[in-house]
Amino acid sequence: MRLTRHRLAAFGWAFWALFVPLLAGPVSGNAASNEFTAEQRKQIEAIIKDYLVKNPDVLMDALQAAEDKVKADSRDKASAALVSRKHDLYEDPASPVGGNPNGDVSLVEFFDYRCPYCKQVEPALERLLTEDQKLRFIYKEYPVLGADSRMAARAALASRKQGKYEATHRALMALKGQIDEATVMKTAASVGVDVERLKQDMKAPDIDKALEANNDLADALDIRGTPGFVIGNEIVPGAIRIDEMKVLIEAARVAAQPK
Repeated sequence: MRLTRHRLAAFGWAFWALFVPLLAGPVSGNAASNEFTAEQRKQIEAIIKDYLVKNPDVLMDALQAAEDKVKADSRDKASAALVSRKHDLYEDPASPVGGNPNGDVSLVEFFDYRCPYCKQVEPALERLLTEDQKLRFIYKEYPVLGADSRMAARAALASRKQGKYEATHRALMALKGQIDEATVMKTAASVGVDVERLKQDMKAPDIDKALEANNDLADALDIRGTPGFVIGNEIVPGAIRIDEMKVLIEAARVAAQPK
């Protein structure tokens, strides 16, 4: 069994819920009686170990229930953030907008230029934007794969100051192999970006501020990796097929119609 973040949290919850009350001792008005002797604790630990060896399903059931609770709590938190952070998600001026800026449905992507899954889904997204003229696309730079990812994201956002964001974005997504500063600068230059100006613009405080805001928003939405999408009221972690995306977009479009 792979111990994910959720399973580790659930394991700890299950352990404390099941066994700490046993080790805490009997409750009474006398504080001294609330503690077991060392020998009594050994006996209790032996009983617990023997019980779990004979009944491993007990802990597994508790673990599953705790994991389900952690996931449900995360979903509830993310759903609440969709409402409370609506402006940050859809109207943040620091986030570039593509497609139809006045579209009736917004598709948000959190991505990383070093993420292979982001690169795989990129051609489908570009086709979708060409086919659906009513779709608004919001770019959320979310560099989670190290310093080079962050450097590339800063360069992309800085290219916006030259009106070259979308061209730079597509070019960086099309890159194969490793990404480093030299590659990013060469790629930016290939789409007409003034590299010397770009290097200066990358130092602007608003660039790092935008990345930190995206990171905070992704955390609130429980998006832990890339790509991550928000379509209407749906949060979609991971890559998604174009046909599934179209279904969600159409559902969001219907839901947005006046009742």
